[in-house]
Amino acid sequence: MAQLKMVGPKRRSTCFLLLPYPDLLPIPDGPAFNSHKILREMGLWTLLEGCLLIANALAILNEDRFLAPRGWSFSEFSGGRTKSFKGQLIGLIYATQYLRVPLILLNSICIIIKLVSG
Repeated sequence: MAQLKMVGPKRRSTCFLLLPYPDLLPIPDGPAFNSHKILREMGLWTLLEGCLLIANALAILNEDRFLAPRGWSFSEFSGGRTKSFKGQLIGLIYATQYLRVPLILLNSICIIIKLVSG
C-alpha cells in the first residue's frame, strides 16, 4: 500500500466533516474559508437580520394547527399564569402575529437594502 505524505507545512484541520484522516486534506484558503473573517463580519446588521428571521418564524405559527394541539393557545394562559416563561413566550408569539404588517414592511426594507448594497 502506498503511504500518503503531507506536502508543505502541517496545519491544523478545521474541517467539520467526520473524516478518518482530516490532516491529509488540503485546507483551502480564501474569504469563504476564513472563519476569523466571518466572525469579524458579524455586526449589528447581521444581528438585526437574525432577529427579523426569528420574528418571521414566530409570526407564521398557526394557532389552530400548531399551537392549540400542544397546549400553547392564548386562551389557556389568559389568567395569572402569564408571568411564567411559557406564558411570556406565548405572549411574544401572539405579539409577533399581531404585528404582521410592520414585519412585512421591515422585510421589504431589508430586501431593498440587500439589493442595493450587494
